[in-house]
Amino acid sequence: MNQTTDALNAIDDQLSKRHIDLDPEGYFIIYLEQEAGLICAKHFTNVIDERGLAVDPDTGKPIPARGKVNRTHATLFTGRTAKELSVAIFEQTQPPPVTMLDHAAYLGREFVRAEFALLSGQEYVQD
Repeated sequence: MNQTTDALNAIDDQLSKRHIDLDPEGYFIIYLEQEAGLICAKHFTNVIDERGLAVDPDTGKPIPARGKVNRTHATLFTGRTAKELSVAIFEQTQPPPVTMLDHAAYLGREFVRAEFALLSGQEYVQD
């Protein structure tokens, strides 16, 4: 890697550590189905409690930010490109399951990263 790439990666790494408010409509787990050529986004619902924590709407228990969580997704969205997936979520689903602009921007960035990984055969890990 050259210095420019290292500097840009450092900026992204630092920004990934910032505080973000959680979307009351839920969150997405993004992954690839390489053999099918698909970017997949499972949407999970949540409720934001008075402490600002995402909690399972069925149990009322906080949803951990790290580690395995055994929950059932509300909807599975798939697309062959970042644009196709974005259209399915933001234009074809009404109301869309995203209420915050920063969440929408994050998803767009992740879908592009996932598309690049899909096309290049690289592993995709959601940020």
